Amino acid sequence: MTCVPQQSPRIFAAPLPMFGRAAAAALLCGACGVVFAPVLMPAVTAWCALCAGVLLWCSWGRGRWFGALLVGIGWTTVQGQAGLDLQLPAHATSREYAVQGRVVDLPQHGPRSTRFRFRVDDDPAQPTLLRGRELALAWYDATPTRAPAPRLAVQAGARWQIQARLRPPRGLRNPGGFDAERHALLQRLAGTGHVRGGRALGPPTGLPAWRERMAAAIAVQVPGPGARFVQALALGDTRALRQRDWDDLRALGLTHLIAISGFHVGLVAGFAAVLASLVWRPVPMLGLYWPRPLAAALAAVAGASLYAAAAGFALPTVRTVLMIAVVALARCTRRPGTVGQSLALAALAVLLVDPLSLLAPGFWLSFAGVLWLVWCLPGRDLHWLRTFLAAQSVATLALLPLTVALFGQASRAGPVVNLLAIPWWSLVVVPLSLLGTGLEAVYEGAGRWPWRAAAACFEASWWLFGTVAKQPWALWWAPLAGAGAVPAALFGVFWLLLPRAAGARLPALLLCLPLLWPARDRPGPGEVELLVMDVGQGLAVWVRTHRHRLLYDAGPAAEGGFDAGERVVVPTLHAVGEAGLDRVLLSHGDRDHAGGMPAVRLHFGTPPLHAPAGAVRADLTPCQSGDRWRWDQVDFSVLHPPATMAYAGNASSCVLRIQTVHGAVLLTGDIGHVEEARLLAAAPGALRAEVALVAHHGSAGSSSPDWVQAVAPRLAIVSAGHGNRFGHPRWEVVQRWRAAGAEVLGTADSGALRIWLGRDGLQVREQRLFERRWWDAAERARSAAILSAVINTADGPEG
Repeated sequence: MTCVPQQSPRIFAAPLPMFGRAAAAALLCGACGVVFAPVLMPAVTAWCALCAGVLLWCSWGRGRWFGALLVGIGWTTVQGQAGLDLQLPAHATSREYAVQGRVVDLPQHGPRSTRFRFRVDDDPAQPTLLRGRELALAWYDATPTRAPAPRLAVQAGARWQIQARLRPPRGLRNPGGFDAERHALLQRLAGTGHVRGGRALGPPTGLPAWRERMAAAIAVQVPGPGARFVQALALGDTRALRQRDWDDLRALGLTHLIAISGFHVGLVAGFAAVLASLVWRPVPMLGLYWPRPLAAALAAVAGASLYAAAAGFALPTVRTVLMIAVVALARCTRRPGTVGQSLALAALAVLLVDPLSLLAPGFWLSFAGVLWLVWCLPGRDLHWLRTFLAAQSVATLALLPLTVALFGQASRAGPVVNLLAIPWWSLVVVPLSLLGTGLEAVYEGAGRWPWRAAAACFEASWWLFGTVAKQPWALWWAPLAGAGAVPAALFGVFWLLLPRAAGARLPALLLCLPLLWPARDRPGPGEVELLVMDVGQGLAVWVRTHRHRLLYDAGPAAEGGFDAGERVVVPTLHAVGEAGLDRVLLSHGDRDHAGGMPAVRLHFGTPPLHAPAGAVRADLTPCQSGDRWRWDQVDFSVLHPPATMAYAGNASSCVLRIQTVHGAVLLTGDIGHVEEARLLAAAPGALRAEVALVAHHGSAGSSSPDWVQAVAPRLAIVSAGHGNRFGHPRWEVVQRWRAAGAEVLGTADSGALRIWLGRDGLQVREQRLFERRWWDAAERARSAAILSAVINTADGPEG
């Protein structure tokens, strides 16, 4: 598929349009410069840039692009700082608040917990830091009980008075992992926390309550598995979708079609515009009062707005509505323009309303997709089928670099599956789902048959797609690439889509290789690499030699809740370029160490499992002292537990020593003082290590003074969750390791820790410092602590 660039008139001395393509491109560049910078500029500088930019944009005809650039820099900085100011202070500790407010989204009820969004009343009686702000809350069952849990009474749109323990938004940081702090900034969340107790103050009301009633009606009136997909397509309610559903959708490249996406909002807007035109055509008199093009434009905005309301005004739908509204306004004011100019207007509107939209992957995929199609298919007079196939091929190839860069994966089955799913789901299933929702809103029970028809049509295609999704070749994971790989790949795709006479294809393909097949530096023989993942209160360590890979523990997992194996370990291993494991070694069977093991074994072909006898219910090889093996000139030996020891939880943890010619690594699990003393008595000379894992997450029941002196590492690593309820790591434990000459680093503040032990000595990389982001909570907390110390010193006796 090749592109024919659209010819555009040259502009030399003529003033640039105020809201033209040059202004949109300059505004985008300015906003990108801020969003992707490691730090935010000072607020005073940002306001100066914004004011100067507005003046230049409005007055300097030839230099309007420069004014737009300054506006992009200043306005994005101001909005970024405002978003951070909405949050609880980054250095604040977890504390309890009593607040009143409303549940503003559909609550997610699980077996042991309920999660929901809560907006605090903008009332002087509420805590100052929380007035009018939104929180992401979780309500857990304290103990299992047969009586209905109070949390199950939480409904969308209901008012509640709650007692909650809150803290600033904070997430895990791993290579290629989900950025929870960026998500909190996008959602304008003030904090996160868990509910200690509460009582309802009133019945559910408003749009959230209506959405929940509609979702419940679909669940009752539509039998079979298709009901959960109808809920997603009609209301944006994905609560009933299982993890297996999302895995299949990713493998098929269809996540953009499930829930209410910008694509579906655009389809509804187009349908509303066509419907208005059909009404106006047979009644010419209507055109005397309101011209048909204007009626079609307003109908498109109204249809898109109603559909976005049904989705609870999710960010992608709001962005699409704004784009449609801008284009409709230009049509109503009878401003002539091309599709490219309309796209520029839409980009200007989105960036001026919310420049932080650049942090959302949907922004890039939606605008880039339309831009590629406008450039590659400029007004071709083709048959509709050929046009659809050409558009699909262009979108698949052109968006591949962005898809890989944003999600770290791509669907091999997607190009073919989308040819069937897009017309069938978008033109059949979605209209039937919306018809049922509209009828149900008018008369209770009237939506039953359209909803059932939508579910039947969906299931007729899902059985085929589900078979494809389960094929091992359907989904391709891409390793993380360097910063310059994405621009190079985009230029390569641009080259590929040029007319055939523009040049050879081989150089274009070579430009894509750094992103699609990045170079990976493996340890040499006799060297070892470790990645201590940031899994919260738990442990997962990936160990790699020249040709072998070991996973030591698999992270925590809660029943019906967060699974670090699925959410952290699997994506991280794919991000570092690993598609398999030679061995999984579980230190012991506690859920914070072994909970993620099923997900890991599912994705990596059930590698051999080693663990203490009785630790987990699975086929395993017992892990016991005396076990030894050698990989690539690196020796592995198990120091604990003894073969005769009965399983005893933490005390049975497998202690693994990794010996290289450049030093040793000691992985200790959750052993305590008793086990440390036993190892000291058995082999005191075998404990010295360059790198050591602080046992039991830094608890007071481990890391005895004799143990610390015997190990004497240069680097001590603590894997613990930020602000965990156990108080790990204990201050006295950290000081003990530091006194022995070790640098102590923790995943709570550093994120994932990548360590190399080889011919260049000991090297370590902290994920939060390696990929610095101005919304990073740990870095802002560290800066606040340093500033506080400086202020306290200045205010002291000698200040």
